[in-house]
Amino acid sequence: MDFIHHWIVNLGVDADIAIYFSTTLTIILVALLCIVANFFTKKIVVRIISHMVSKSKFKWDDVLLKRKVFHKLSHIVPAIIIYYFAPTFPRYQHFIENGANIYLIIVGLIIMSTALDAFNDIYQTYEISKIRPIKGVIQIVKIVMGILGIILIISILINKSPFILLSGLGALSAVLMLVFKDSILGLVAGVQLSANDMVRVGDWITMPKHGADGDVIEISLHTVKVQNFDKTITTIPSYSLISDSFINWRGMQTAGGRRIKRSIFIDVNSISFCDNEMINRFRKIQFLSDYIDERLAEIEKYNETHHIDRSTPVNGRALTNIGVFRAYITNYLNHHPGIHKGMTLMVRQLEPTEKGLPVELYCFTNTTDWGEYETIQGDIFDHLFAIAPEFDLRIFQNPSGHDFKSINNEMKRLTTLEH
Repeated sequence: MDFIHHWIVNLGVDADIAIYFSTTLTIILVALLCIVANFFTKKIVVRIISHMVSKSKFKWDDVLLKRKVFHKLSHIVPAIIIYYFAPTFPRYQHFIENGANIYLIIVGLIIMSTALDAFNDIYQTYEISKIRPIKGVIQIVKIVMGILGIILIISILINKSPFILLSGLGALSAVLMLVFKDSILGLVAGVQLSANDMVRVGDWITMPKHGADGDVIEISLHTVKVQNFDKTITTIPSYSLISDSFINWRGMQTAGGRRIKRSIFIDVNSISFCDNEMINRFRKIQFLSDYIDERLAEIEKYNETHHIDRSTPVNGRALTNIGVFRAYITNYLNHHPGIHKGMTLMVRQLEPTEKGLPVELYCFTNTTDWGEYETIQGDIFDHLFAIAPEFDLRIFQNPSGHDFKSINNEMKRLTTLEH
């Protein structure tokens, strides 16, 4: 500035007026220098770095480039230039230096935040990110950096040491606890979820209280996002997964089999002992031929051993159509290609109800795919509903309009015949 001032005075300009001219020219020159430096950094240095990154075999530097970390670094250069030119304006040096420092802190926070986002992107390319997500931890780090940045900016503005402000935070702890309640709860919940491996990205969870039934797509500091099967998104507070119950279907997916647990209701009035005609008919069924022979031999041996009088079916042991039907279902499931043979498989009777006798199938498919599971389950019950009459069994169903209409037509027919 002194050089410019002398140069202007030598041109014949008044000394007092020359001060204003020299100050204005100096400001313009510094501004031009900042613009040129920023342009040089962005257009040349960053372009060279981008070219080197594109040629590199590593993937992490591509993420940094995509997040524009290098571009944001260019904003530091003008602030450094302004800071070092501050002594040129002695009267305003303190304000210029403080402004430059505050600007550097803000830019530094933005760069670190972007770098953390880039680190999270890189981390998500590894399988461990589904087991141990770090987005919540990164958000905590951002909050801490933001608080420290604010403390530094305030300390610069009031010209006090930041340690004085930090020492006063104890008195504000209650306020901070209130303001950051969700963040603290989220942090604690995130640590528990991660430490206990309760939920991962990609897990299928069910939480009726929050209307969630789908796959976890994101675990953050405050929330867990679930994409439901109808493609809607449900956002659940992280601490709700700790305080409330939910179902995680990961065990089913890992085991490789999905459970079928469904009953067929049999009309108890259709249950009866098997006569010779029924037994001969059942012998022709592929899944029952060996079973019939083995059971008949066992029953006959038992009755002979205990001298049972079989002149009445009440005495001794005998085959029933419901028992043969259960044996058929068991053999049918054992030979079904869609049923997992290494998991529990049984056909059992439950307690009779006003709807009949429940015959429950309890088994597992050999796939966890939803569509394939429903197809296998549907095919099995389609077959069983169709095959039940072959065992002289009736499937229970509440009377429908068609049933009442048939009864009414039959009554009319009988009335007509009587007359």
